[in-house]
Amino acid sequence: MTSNLLEETTDDILRAVIEDVDGELVVVDPSADVVESLVDIGLEYEGDLPTLNVVADERLLKDVMDDFIVASAAADLVDAGEMTLRNLPDGADNTLLVGEESLYALVSAGEHVAALAADDESFIADAYETYHGLWEEATPFNLRTPALGRVRSTLGEEIGENVQADFDGVLASLETARGDGDGLDEVTISLLVAAKNDVLLYDISKWGEDVGIASKATFSRTKTRLEDMGLIDTEKVPIDVGRPRLRLKLGDDKLRQADSEGLAGVARSMLN
Repeated sequence: MTSNLLEETTDDILRAVIEDVDGELVVVDPSADVVESLVDIGLEYEGDLPTLNVVADERLLKDVMDDFIVASAAADLVDAGEMTLRNLPDGADNTLLVGEESLYALVSAGEHVAALAADDESFIADAYETYHGLWEEATPFNLRTPALGRVRSTLGEEIGENVQADFDGVLASLETARGDGDGLDEVTISLLVAAKNDVLLYDISKWGEDVGIASKATFSRTKTRLEDMGLIDTEKVPIDVGRPRLRLKLGDDKLRQADSEGLAGVARSMLN
């Protein structure tokens, strides 16, 4: 018989449920924290991960996926067939974790998180049929962010391994990559690590547009903003035909002296 679960964190509860489920797990009406935890667990899980079929409020998914770190990791799971994201037409009374042979309602209270289990087999079977059907009929969420694995591999191949290493270092130092005051967005990060390595604006913006991070125009506008704020400098590089191209350089000694892990902190302090 399935038992109630009591843990101190959402991650612990979700990991315990995932370990107990085979095949597919339908996650109905999750909170933002639950979605982020599912992505983290999915990336790190070492066993046979059940397919995580997430059906959530579209506005909540958009807000969560505004963070490049979360969205690009989720895209990796989606590309691997280990996660789906779909829009929930109506909210549920609780966050539900529904497997073929288990059903939990997720509840937070004080410093603990509980997964309250149903123990009636026919009810669990009916619930799985109901909520799996809801997931099947729900419209897919439009996740525009490219998978982190593809971002990293193409950055190393097309721009340079040093740039990829710096990009990884900056991401590892951040808790969020939104660019809304809480962190740097993916375009700003790309431009900063490009400037750290004297990369041409044309090359990094073409890569960014091709991989699906942002348009060349967005890269150009962000470059201008960073240049106006003193984070980036540019120098003209003549070419055989056409206008000179711009080589990106870091515009401040504190940035030039920072390693990749410290680059984000210095940039954020300058932007604020």
